[in-house]
Amino acid sequence: MSKIWVFRNQTSYNRFWDGRNYLTVIITSVRNLTRSFLANSHRSPLADRVETDRIIRILIAILYATKNHLRAGWGAEIIPGTAINPSTGNATLTPEYSDLLPRGLYGCDDRGLGLVLQLTFFIEQYIKKGTDNGWFHAPQASQMQVQLNIMVDAYGKMETIRLTPIPVAHLIHQKQVLALFGGILPFALVDQIDYWAIPVVMLVMFTLYGIDAIASQLEDPFGYDRADIKTDFIVEDIRSEISVLLEEWKKAGEQGYEMFVGRRQVAGGGGRGQIDRADHANGPF
Repeated sequence: MSKIWVFRNQTSYNRFWDGRNYLTVIITSVRNLTRSFLANSHRSPLADRVETDRIIRILIAILYATKNHLRAGWGAEIIPGTAINPSTGNATLTPEYSDLLPRGLYGCDDRGLGLVLQLTFFIEQYIKKGTDNGWFHAPQASQMQVQLNIMVDAYGKMETIRLTPIPVAHLIHQKQVLALFGGILPFALVDQIDYWAIPVVMLVMFTLYGIDAIASQLEDPFGYDRADIKTDFIVEDIRSEISVLLEEWKKAGEQGYEMFVGRRQVAGGGGRGQIDRADHANGPF
């Protein structure tokens, strides 16, 4: 019994832990690509900067599309920017999500193409365009493609967790063994502890069934339950992070300064409304 329950619990927790790690891999790839795209397009012409802004938004949209897909939101991506309402099961519009997607984009989920993979084509095309225009040199573009491939690989592994449950035969046999154990245990204890066998058996079975319930909860870590991965919070946090980078990149491009060391408005500056962050960092001497 102990080996069966160790296997059951460990297998379920591995699914939970792997799911969280693969989500981190996707987030790390999005961060790396965002950093590379913004850093290498700092001095680009306006038209190219608009394209970079569009691609960064698509990178954020990939996170939302991944979250929806892992929550069995298939069909919602036919209309990009929609999500499945967990209480009704109906597709609901998510304005923030739809604003991140390219104009005129149509989903192909009804034909078997997920939105996540669909969006990665825009990233690949941008890398190719950047290489042709001299924004990135070949080794740099190669590293970007590696990051994109890692992202798709992690997405596929998360999809495997979502679509591959614990084998039904194993679950059925486990419940049968648990019920049989609960039926035999009282007879094994009654001669030794008399009526105390009743509360002891109840405590043991409560523990075992609790472990089984925990394992069932951890099998699918991408849902809406409190015990699931906090995907909504994580995605929103990354969106806020990248939005700050995008805002700083736009300001630096408009003002002609480097990111994070240009000019910024200071409240209550005592008559001096602007300070040069580079000069301020160097000190008064």
